[in-house]
Amino acid sequence: MGASADTALATVHRYHDGTKHHFERFARSLGYLDWASQPRPFRSFDGAPVFPLHPAPGAPASAYSPPSPAYGEIFAAHRAAASFDAAAIGDLLRHSLGLSAWKEFRGSRWSLRVNPSSGNLHPTEAYVICGPMEGLAAAPAVYHYAADRHSLEQRCAFDDRDWSGARAADDDAVFVALTSIYWREAWKYGERAFRYCQHDLGHAIAAVAIAAAMLGWRAALLDWPHRTIAALTGIDRHDDFADAEREDAGCILALCRRGGAEPDRTGAGPARVGADSLMAAVRAGRWTGRATQLSEDHVQWTFIDEIARATEHPGRPVDDGPAAAAGAGVAGSPPRATSAGGERDARAIILQRRSAVAFDGRTTIGRTAFFAMLSRVRPAAHAPWDAVWWTPRVHLAIFVHRVIGLEPGVYLLARDARALPAWRAACGREFLWEAAHDDLPFVRLARGDCRRLAQRLSCDQDIAADGFFSLGMIAEFDGSLDAHGPSFYRHLFWETGVVGQVLYLEAEAAGARATGIGCFYDDPVHEALGLQGHAFQSLYHFTVGAPVEDGRLTTEPGYAWEIGPS
Repeated sequence: MGASADTALATVHRYHDGTKHHFERFARSLGYLDWASQPRPFRSFDGAPVFPLHPAPGAPASAYSPPSPAYGEIFAAHRAAASFDAAAIGDLLRHSLGLSAWKEFRGSRWSLRVNPSSGNLHPTEAYVICGPMEGLAAAPAVYHYAADRHSLEQRCAFDDRDWSGARAADDDAVFVALTSIYWREAWKYGERAFRYCQHDLGHAIAAVAIAAAMLGWRAALLDWPHRTIAALTGIDRHDDFADAEREDAGCILALCRRGGAEPDRTGAGPARVGADSLMAAVRAGRWTGRATQLSEDHVQWTFIDEIARATEHPGRPVDDGPAAAAGAGVAGSPPRATSAGGERDARAIILQRRSAVAFDGRTTIGRTAFFAMLSRVRPAAHAPWDAVWWTPRVHLAIFVHRVIGLEPGVYLLARDARALPAWRAACGREFLWEAAHDDLPFVRLARGDCRRLAQRLSCDQDIAADGFFSLGMIAEFDGSLDAHGPSFYRHLFWETGVVGQVLYLEAEAAGARATGIGCFYDDPVHEALGLQGHAFQSLYHFTVGAPVEDGRLTTEPGYAWEIGPS
């Protein structure tokens, strides 16, 4: 590792440790909510041509949504592929990044989205790059997804010959790029916001991959340089963001039909996608639109700027085996258990996903349903796990509270069984290390009521103790950064978001609800597990249970055209 990489790695450690929550103090933030500078929830590009993805007035909404599979079917390895057209792209965005509902209380009205976000602040923006198709531009183009209107804003049109030379071998390939507006999270969370933006990207990656699977498509996360993603999305065009908050490049996914060749994720393969060729095509294209400003006043968090620069991905060959994404990375993976509620409508489950605000503290879940959920978060040859290219680096420390047939206590699920020896070596406490499942690498660390411990570690939030179970997502930290470089710091958080998105949907399918917890006391979590140093680090907490609904809130569909006739 060179000197510049060493400096970047030092910045990663300094940022990660400097944004931890402690019993006696939280990570640095403003300390209050400045409502006058609250970011607007939606970005648009003034002057860009708009292409609606929703039905025309009087047309049935069903015309823009193919028949929905059962929830369990979306994890099948192969489904008949939908055509690549505007309606299918609209369906994919509707069920991954669109609005799921509007809530109202005492005159205040706000939207929820299919992809969850810390504080419902939604820093993630999405861009689509595709060839000409009916309902969209007559030339290959780059579009920004306007979630509030379920429309695409054309940012750039470029020459069809350039698209033909740069696209994937599959003539119908489509790309979805994701970016982050850090200010949206920093407004509330201060310096810790960079972490939360990466969580949200992980949730969005999984949401896109699962929505693609419903259409019989596969999403593959490409290992492209951030400068390429910035150029493709136009976020490096300074004049277009003259008065607006800048966006930072996140990731890009290729969507193609299932059953084809493994995509070249580096963009260097001559028979696949030429990243540089595509970047050159859009740079020479015809750009339109200027980004809208979200806030008139801002607080500058320079620590976020530092960590963003330190973790910028320069581009390199993938060296962790794309085969792992197809399930080959985990030796002896057992057959997948059937999800509870697997026969339910997949699109309905996706649209009803919510973050619970409270659990009842009484309801239980059965052992079979519990282990079906855990089985789903291990890598497999289906969405969303075939979207990522690296072997699992995140494992689950689980606080079991109310699972019928399983003793309360602290457990560990190694998402890759090969990590268990490293866990045992790293833990400085005397744990039981008892196998607690015949097939899964699931071990009992300690018996007993751990509700108070779970609550205390998750910033004293009752929701961590009142559900069926809660958990901490613990990453192989230093080893991952040593193997893949400082930019992989982002990927570790993405992995936690993918795990969280699967747990959200599994909970909904089982008639329960889940919540991601970004606020936890970092080092006390490590101390409770006997972990020292940076070999393992807690990155995200999560909890699943029976929700307590707030009857004071009214709920409406995400879009007016989804409201049936009165």
